[in-house]
Amino acid sequence: MISKHWAFLLLSITGSVPAFAQTTSARPSVAQPTGDSTGKQLDEVVVTATKYPVKQSQTGKVVIVIPHEEIEKSIGKPLGELLSEQAGITVNGSLNDAGTDQSIFIRGAGSGRALVLIDGVPVNDPSETDNSFDINLIPVTMIERIEISKGAQSTLYGSDAIAGVINIITVKPDIKTPFTGKAGLSGGNYGTYNGNAQLYGKLADQLTYNVRYNHDHSGGFPTAHDSSHTASEVPFTNDGYRGDQVAGNLAWNPVSALTLKGFFQYSHYINDIDAAAFTPAVDYTSANKSLLAGTGLTYKLPATTITANYLYSTIDRHLLEDSVYSQPYYTDNYFGKSQFLEVFASTKLGFGLTLLNGADYRFSSMNENGSYGGYPSAFKDTSVSQTSMYSSLLYSGPSGLSVELGGRLNTDSRYGSNYTYTFNPAWLIGRNWKLYGSIASAFKAPTLYQLYSAYGDPSLLPEKSSSYEGGIQFDNTVFNTRATYFHRDTKNGIDYNYFTNLYYNYDEEKGYGVEWEGTLKFARVWSLTANYTWLKIQERTQSHVSYEDTTYDYALRVPAHTVNLTLGVRPVSGFFVSLSGHYESKRFDIGGYDVNFNPLPDVTLDPFLILNGYAEYRVLRCLKLFAEGRNILNRKFFTIYGYNSIPAMFTAGATVEF
Repeated sequence: MISKHWAFLLLSITGSVPAFAQTTSARPSVAQPTGDSTGKQLDEVVVTATKYPVKQSQTGKVVIVIPHEEIEKSIGKPLGELLSEQAGITVNGSLNDAGTDQSIFIRGAGSGRALVLIDGVPVNDPSETDNSFDINLIPVTMIERIEISKGAQSTLYGSDAIAGVINIITVKPDIKTPFTGKAGLSGGNYGTYNGNAQLYGKLADQLTYNVRYNHDHSGGFPTAHDSSHTASEVPFTNDGYRGDQVAGNLAWNPVSALTLKGFFQYSHYINDIDAAAFTPAVDYTSANKSLLAGTGLTYKLPATTITANYLYSTIDRHLLEDSVYSQPYYTDNYFGKSQFLEVFASTKLGFGLTLLNGADYRFSSMNENGSYGGYPSAFKDTSVSQTSMYSSLLYSGPSGLSVELGGRLNTDSRYGSNYTYTFNPAWLIGRNWKLYGSIASAFKAPTLYQLYSAYGDPSLLPEKSSSYEGGIQFDNTVFNTRATYFHRDTKNGIDYNYFTNLYYNYDEEKGYGVEWEGTLKFARVWSLTANYTWLKIQERTQSHVSYEDTTYDYALRVPAHTVNLTLGVRPVSGFFVSLSGHYESKRFDIGGYDVNFNPLPDVTLDPFLILNGYAEYRVLRCLKLFAEGRNILNRKFFTIYGYNSIPAMFTAGATVEF
């Protein structure tokens, strides 16, 4: 029966724009601190909200755009820290030593509930317990633009998009010259340095290419926190990081209506880690490799654009601890493989209506082998697949009213079928005001590890959520502000029971909060950018300190209050300087384990405020000098119990274009 549905859908598909090659040149953003924004954010074109270009005024979804100008001012930061500066997003680990696991929390939803896209295509790691993709594998220097669409997004993007999607766009827009190059070099304290280069161009008006390389190195600082300050048998040593990435995109237009695309990205990094919270290790390393390769096409008809994408990806992760005995004491090797195939299309029906139809197929597998103290362990190669069909209809009328209505049917090879829906109205009032809202559902399928590992349960059900949100936005050439209220209700949530040592479906979780964002530009040279997030999570789930279920009024590792503030000034052409602050209120974390391997009571981590600075000066049209400071007052703070956060980190360097 499903095969008939697929055949019918593929025959009836009627168009969309390419997710791989979105090339809008729009730049303004709420998060833009440079004073370069035009103030026309409601007119900004985005692709992530609908899979084809629409103005922000035409969608009821909350979309954050991090433009290229802001990304270029964040070369000294990991991607996770850049994301954490946006309203409603916390990336736990982004303020720790390089290579630390990056857990993305959007609106308080747990790790693995935010879907990462690269050029519109979902990426994941099936060997991870929560299926999340390691964003350490994506350096900031390889990113052109980021679009974040918050709220339930499973109707368009499938599993894991419970709290939102993060679309990392690497394709350069509007390439016109046949040969352009760019290179950067920077260095700082703690043995930190970066080198990057890229070459791109357009040949004979038919072939567009872009090749990029990045290298990062850090001597690091101790990952674990030395709380006792006493000499120990194993010293607290600096934990370093070494990483290399190479990537390329190719687009060919044999005829004006057809675009054929190909891309690849290979990433590799090694980082030193400590044994556990408060516990050092002399020789404990983690090695991570990722290969992404794919192809696609776009075919444009007068009213329809058809897009097809294919992605093949592999992940290799290796853990090695050999400081205890002459032979390795602990080894663990994970391998994950994914394939993704999608065909979708959009058609302009007239009367303000645009119809999107699509179908996708996902396959993932993983295996694991290793040993602990000489005793072998293994996870045999196991796989799962999903098949989906989805459709949405967008109306955008002359009165300023826009409405999107859509649904998805998903069929999993293990648990069967489920569906999601979305309803997103928006109303543009005059040229400056917008009211918007959303009612949508989402799901997260159990991962291979949660199903089939020694800690898994094959009877797990998919996690399901329903959410609604609403807000108001004002925008003119001087001031831009947006306020959003959101509420999410999750059923059959997937979590780990610390007493049975098995994954299970908990009863319920409710999350709600408020996000506010604003940008003010004054006296032609000053800009002030700010955002604030208030979050409350309440869940009924397994207690961390007893065998009974209980109700929690907080979320682990996610603060209730977050504030970001940036003041920027451009006194003369070519010179820019900014000072920013990042505040997080107290948060809770798991306190550890007792001698019987039961968790101890949760601990409270203190609130903190850190200050960051940035300056750049364009000496020549082709040469820019820059300097950046993170935690410039050297504030001591913690975001993960038992592990150090960044000390004062300073970076300086130059970029040259030719």
